[in-house]
Amino acid sequence: MNRTANQLSLQEFLDLPDSNDHYELVEGQLRPKMSPKYKHSTLQLRLSIALNQWCEQQKYGRVRPEWGVILQRQQKDWVPVPDLIYVSYERLPQAWNEDEPCPVVPELVIEIISPGQTFGEMTEKATDYLLAGVDQVWVVDTKAQSVTIFERDSLPQTIRSNGSISNSLLPGFVLNVSDLFDIV
Repeated sequence: MNRTANQLSLQEFLDLPDSNDHYELVEGQLRPKMSPKYKHSTLQLRLSIALNQWCEQQKYGRVRPEWGVILQRQQKDWVPVPDLIYVSYERLPQAWNEDEPCPVVPELVIEIISPGQTFGEMTEKATDYLLAGVDQVWVVDTKAQSVTIFERDSLPQTIRSNGSISNSLLPGFVLNVSDLFDIV
């Protein structure tokens, strides 16, 4: 084993046995991923359905929930497990079908703020994603009923329940934010 001061290497992390517990690799340490509660899982499902329908219509890529992605954070291996990711077929060919973490940087990462997490913590994580090469990060805030969109070359944009999400990253995709939060 190639451990440094009780730190896991990327390979050691990837070689861990499957379990019902989910972890992220952050600075060589295992960080438990919270088990989603009702509101969180409802929002994740709604976003997944909307994005998956768009993917199937446009044939641009794939959206996946809770799929670990291999990135770099502060020059160290980082394997976060975002609530959802979108990866185009341009970055990861449609024929790719391996049972492993996402091997490329996704275009879009979506994180839903869970109880016990703060918007500030998610903002910091969004910054880490952008610095790792992700084009866009959506932070979904269940309490504020809003989605804040982070992009590398612009200020964050918060869309409240009376607005909609549409942008050039997902041509033709439109999502009314109020639809996410109905009955949540």
